[in-house]
Amino acid sequence: MVANVGIRRILAPNPGPMTLDGTNTWIVGDMRGVVVVDPGPRNAAHIATLASLPVRLVVVTHHHHDHTDAAIEVAERVGVPLRGFDEDWCVGADPLMDDEVLDVIEAPIRVIAAPGHTADSIALWIEHHGEHGAMVTGDTILGRGTTVIAQPDGSVDDYLATLDRLETFGDARVLPGHGDELPSLAGVVRAYRTHRMQRLAEVREALARLGQDASVEAVADHVYADVPSSVRSAVEASVAAQLAYLRG
Repeated sequence: MVANVGIRRILAPNPGPMTLDGTNTWIVGDMRGVVVVDPGPRNAAHIATLASLPVRLVVVTHHHHDHTDAAIEVAERVGVPLRGFDEDWCVGADPLMDDEVLDVIEAPIRVIAAPGHTADSIALWIEHHGEHGAMVTGDTILGRGTTVIAQPDGSVDDYLATLDRLETFGDARVLPGHGDELPSLAGVVRAYRTHRMQRLAEVREALARLGQDASVEAVADHVYADVPSSVRSAVEASVAAQLAYLRG
């Protein structure tokens, strides 16, 4: 019988409008060996902390820089492979595959393809943790707020399908890429789906008012009028994805 695997968070020092309190680097395993998930930014102190651990493997949940900038350096410093779903984020090993089981530590970790936020997004299912297991979600699900689906890399259609798949994991703990952990993956997924459908309804209403050929900027002004300018680029990327979904 496999014992419960330990999981802890090391918060990277890169807070900001898009990263919340910073990137969550998740450490899965114990002092016999750990998997480092999303090493985060190239911060010397953060990298040194990660390199001091008994690392067996480094994994990235997707290619965005706030998750990957330190990945190659950490992997090379401790002499272990780096793996992601995209071959560009692999060193010394092949790309991750959907449903692949990583058996580099005492407890298995299952790779779940989770496209939507980006095409190469993954989640990691850790069954042997607590009563209901745990899911590392990267930016597919955040500890607070909702994620951005950015065109052309992101896809609303893919994202909704990913939510459907994640919901089947029930009350697993949610270990997000940013923000605090959450209980009940299925409950969070349902809230995310409701929010996404509400936003799509708002975009449909904006098109009805502004015309079906309305620009991304015009729709963003109509639907996201209360969003601060610091995240305007993310808003427009999300609107572009929603328009592609509704027009496609």
